[in-house]
Amino acid sequence: MYKSFFGREFGRDENFLLLDGRPVGGSMPTALGRGKTFYVDSAVAGTDGTSPSTAVATLAAALAKCTASQGDTVVIMPGHAESIASATALGFSVAGVAIIGLGKGSKRPTFTFTTANTATIAVSAAGISIENCIFIGNFLSIASAFTLTTAADFWVERCAFRDTDATHGFLSIITTTVSVNSDGLTFINNEVQSDATTSPGPAIVIANTLDRLNIVGNRVTHSVASNNIAALLEHGALVVTHALIAWNYVYSINTDTATGAILVKTTATTGSGWIAHNRIRALDVAAAIVVTANAVQYGTFDNLYIGDGTQNSGFVLPAIGADS
Repeated sequence: MYKSFFGREFGRDENFLLLDGRPVGGSMPTALGRGKTFYVDSAVAGTDGTSPSTAVATLAAALAKCTASQGDTVVIMPGHAESIASATALGFSVAGVAIIGLGKGSKRPTFTFTTANTATIAVSAAGISIENCIFIGNFLSIASAFTLTTAADFWVERCAFRDTDATHGFLSIITTTVSVNSDGLTFINNEVQSDATTSPGPAIVIANTLDRLNIVGNRVTHSVASNNIAALLEHGALVVTHALIAWNYVYSINTDTATGAILVKTTATTGSGWIAHNRIRALDVAAAIVVTANAVQYGTFDNLYIGDGTQNSGFVLPAIGADS
């Protein structure tokens, strides 16, 4: 039995890999959690969604069958594919639902954003999680894959976010909105691959005060320069408390980070949390900044940066301090 950073237990019980007590993988999972389980499969397009053989065709259809705060689970079958063409095509509005994608690699459930740069998944209920899915940006400058409105404890884990090509892709992955409760936002073990020539923005943009922010174990790759824009997180002047931003890997070709940092950009000087053990590669050799200098509310530990385009190992940045 093993535990992850957040205490999730992983072990084997016959043919199943247990995740929070829910069987994932091996034989087909049933009765996940204490609520009901519904299935999604675009290749089946069934009616009631209560089994893989009667799976409904869309995630929205499955969510419509869930009951708020009852521990319901939606299982999305391997190879499932659907498009998100607007800001209303798919909404997460049923509290407490766990959405689990099955499959490995390209067989994971795939959601493709099309038709409009305002296409997004609006999250408007608390305690929703989504795991092991692929999200593809296939329109010019899609503002955000997820937009949070009154959605505390939103959890995104082991998902991949990718641009289609040099023209079509995401600007950001998660954005919150002003004066809402997005406390407990967790973004863990995800992959963000940004290739569109439209300058990419931070993976996460926070526009409200927020408590218990967790951004851990992610890989963010920007193959297009977006100078003075943080690749991972921006929260403006908003106060973030009890933050954990750790073990993230960022690759960027930015050549100027002097006014924008490369990992975290903020003008806030109050709040609390840790920025630790992150690894960053960019191309600013003159005035590299990993975290904006005024962000003195955070404890920063063991963050390594390399910016000279060599194979040299990274150096500690911000610089190692000393008690006076």
